[in-house]
Amino acid sequence: MNSCIRTITVGIDGSRASLDAADWAAREAQRRRLPLRLLHAAPAPAVRVRIPDVDVPAAYTRPALDRAAIQLAYAHPSLDIIARSTDTPAVPALLAAALEAETLVLGSRGPTGFAGFLVGSVALVVTARAEGPVVVVRAGELPEDERMPTVDGTPPSAAPYLPVVLGLDLSHPADDLIGYAFDRAAVRSAPLHVVHTWTVPPPRGHAPGMPLSGATAEREDGTWHVLTSTLQPWRHKFPETTVSEQVIYGHPGHHLLKASTRAGLLVTGRRSGEGLGRAAHSLIQHAMCPVAVVPHS
Repeated sequence: MNSCIRTITVGIDGSRASLDAADWAAREAQRRRLPLRLLHAAPAPAVRVRIPDVDVPAAYTRPALDRAAIQLAYAHPSLDIIARSTDTPAVPALLAAALEAETLVLGSRGPTGFAGFLVGSVALVVTARAEGPVVVVRAGELPEDERMPTVDGTPPSAAPYLPVVLGLDLSHPADDLIGYAFDRAAVRSAPLHVVHTWTVPPPRGHAPGMPLSGATAEREDGTWHVLTSTLQPWRHKFPETTVSEQVIYGHPGHHLLKASTRAGLLVTGRRSGEGLGRAAHSLIQHAMCPVAVVPHS
């Protein structure tokens, strides 16, 4: 077997959140017809958070890796699952995995169960430095959370997927980022909603948060025209994907957080060689759906 075969890779650290992330990663692997790789890396030294009995013993995670592999094999019998453990510390092990994986998936909380424990350490560091796409999945994410609500007795697993939302900065409209969002929407047969935020002073009479019509935006600085022109080749490449655009004044983090309440996946970019921007950092911490951070040149 080719050792460089593409995979969906998920970090397993013994937390409930990492198991929720593994379940999401398994569904993504099935959608993309790729193997699922479960990776357990050596834990960092125990961290005290001024709450007794929350240090994570080194022996805690290997049994969790084995249990996760068994549970996912039962839940997804057709899925090719590879479980691996390494003595390499978590951050370098996950960064190396991101180089080989199509997508690296991480949970949003660590073994203590306290909000921000992992997001403030391993997940944030890896997401800020990885050379491949990283998806951060919030604790408690369920399969039905990525689909439209059902009211007519339709099984949740048969409901249409919620939209994929792409936050697009037109000053850096990277193909890697746009292609990732279109591809994820296409594999779900989900609509794609592209949001560009207007960060210069708005036209007279427009309040923050007020959408700009196509005519208004084009008249002001051609923003709407640039957005539609940027997306046009991708519409041709993915003709079956329904695409909607929005140009809106305000801070990108604020509007993308709002969009995450109605999305199945939120996609944002990060320039290669740079860390997380303020918006991406806020989305990872607070978004109501999984967040994909895609590095691009």
